[in-house]
Amino acid sequence: MSPAAIHEETPSQPQPAPHAAKRSAAIFSVFAAAVVTFLKLLTGLLTGSLGMLSEAAHSAIDLIASSITLFSVQVSDRPADADHNYGHGKVESLSAFVETGIMLASCIWIVTEAVRRILFHHRLADKLALNLSIWPFAVLLLSICVDFSRSRTLGRIAREHRSDALAADSVHFATDMWASLAVMIGLAATYAGQRLARPSLELADPIAALLVAGVILRVSWRLAQQTIDTLLDATPTADPSSDQSQPKDQLRSNLLRDLTAIPGVLSVDRLRTRRSGANYFADVTLGMPRNLTFQRSEQLTLAATEAVQRHLPGADVVVHTVPTASLAESVHDRIRAVAARRNLAIHEIGVQQYDHHLHVEQHLEVDETMPLRQAHELVTNLEAEMRREVPAISSILTHIESEPATIERPATIERDRELELRLRQVAAGFPEILDIHDVFVTRRRARTASRDGDHIQVSCHSTLPDDLPMARVHAVITALEGAFKLDAPEVDRLLIHPEPATDNRR
Repeated sequence: MSPAAIHEETPSQPQPAPHAAKRSAAIFSVFAAAVVTFLKLLTGLLTGSLGMLSEAAHSAIDLIASSITLFSVQVSDRPADADHNYGHGKVESLSAFVETGIMLASCIWIVTEAVRRILFHHRLADKLALNLSIWPFAVLLLSICVDFSRSRTLGRIAREHRSDALAADSVHFATDMWASLAVMIGLAATYAGQRLARPSLELADPIAALLVAGVILRVSWRLAQQTIDTLLDATPTADPSSDQSQPKDQLRSNLLRDLTAIPGVLSVDRLRTRRSGANYFADVTLGMPRNLTFQRSEQLTLAATEAVQRHLPGADVVVHTVPTASLAESVHDRIRAVAARRNLAIHEIGVQQYDHHLHVEQHLEVDETMPLRQAHELVTNLEAEMRREVPAISSILTHIESEPATIERPATIERDRELELRLRQVAAGFPEILDIHDVFVTRRRARTASRDGDHIQVSCHSTLPDDLPMARVHAVITALEGAFKLDAPEVDRLLIHPEPATDNRR
C-alpha cells in the first residue's frame, strides 16, 4: 500500500477524529498532572516528608512527560510531506526517549537523598522530623484516584489509535498508584515511630522513597526498551500495547507463514517491517513463477498486501516481485520465458525428442522494416540463450516472420469497401434479409507452400423478421454465405450474426 497523499495542512482544516481524541486525552493528562504535582509539593514542604517530596518529583516528571506527549501528539499526526515521506510518527518515540532521560535523572536524586537520610539518620533526626497531619493522606488518596482515571483513559485511546506516547503515559500513571501507596505506608510507619518512640520505624519514609525510585526505574527501563526498538526500526508487534516479553520473531514468523501459503508464491526473499507512530510499513519481495501474466501477478500482490495487513492493520505495504523458475515449468514454459525476457513474441513452439536430445521449432515475429542481418543476429542470440536455459536442447529452427509495422494502406481499405458493397448486393437477392450492417473485413498475411497472399474474413450483422423460425434463419444465412463466396472467391470465411428487426443493434 502506498503512502498517503502529500498535502499541506492549514489551520482552517478540521482535525480528524483520531487526532482530536488523542489531543483531548493529552490535555486532560497535563491538567491532572499539574494539579496533583502542586498538591504533593505543598504537602511535602509542610510535612518535611522525603517520600512525599519524591512523589512530588515523580508527579513533576509526569507533568513534563504529559506536556511532551501533548506536543508529540500535535506533531505526529501531521500527514507525510516532501521532507518526511513516512510521516511524523517518530516524534512520539523521540518524546518517549526524552521522558526516559528525565525519569532516570529523578531516580538518581531520590536514591541519593534517601541513602543520605538512612545513613545519617541520627545526625539529621531533628532536621528531618515530620509534621504529620491528615493532609498528606488525603492528597495521596486523591492522587491515586486521578492516576487510576487517566491511566484507564489513556490506555483505551492508545489501543484504539496505536499511540506510543499515550501508551507510555498510561503505564507510567498506573505505576504512580503503587508508588503513592508505598508513600502512604511510609508516612504511617513514620508517624507510628514518632508516637511509639521507635526510631527504626522513622526510617520508613526514606525507604518508601527508595521504593518509589524503584518503580520509576522499572517504568523507565520498559519505556526505554520500547523507544529504542521503535527508533531503531525493530520488528513491531501486532499490538503496540503488547508486552515486550513477547518473542521478537513471532510477527515475522506469522507473516512468513501466511505469505508462503498464498498459491503462486514460490518464496519470500525479503520481509522488512517497521513502525512510525500509529503507522506500519512493510517491504516484501516475493518470488513468483516467471510465466505469470501481469493480471495474475497483480492478484498475488494484492493477496500479499492483505496478508500483511491482517497482522499489521492499515499497513503501507510495498511488494516487489522477482520472476523465478519453478519446478513445475515445462520446456515450452522455459523457452517462452527466455523470449519474454527479451520482449520478443514467439508462437507455434514445437519440441521433439531424438536420441535423448531435444529439437525445437518456433516462429518469431520481428518488425517488417528490420534488416535481415539484424534479424538473424537477434535470432542467433535468442537461440543461444535458450540452449543455456535448457541444456537438453541440441538444435533450434526459428522461422522469422515480419510483423506489420504500418497502418493499413488506403488501397486495402478501398478493396474492403468493395467487398462490403458486393455483400450487400448478394444479400438483396434474399427477401428475408431486411438489412446488412456493421460489416468488418480482416486480413491476415499467409505464407505457406500452397498459398502466398491474404487470408480474408468478413463479418457482419443481418436483420431478419422477428417471427422467422430459426430453421429458416439458418437456411437463409447458409445460402447467403454460399452465394457470397461464389461472388467473392478470395474471401475465406463469412461470419453472419442474425438479429430481429425490433432489436438489431446489439
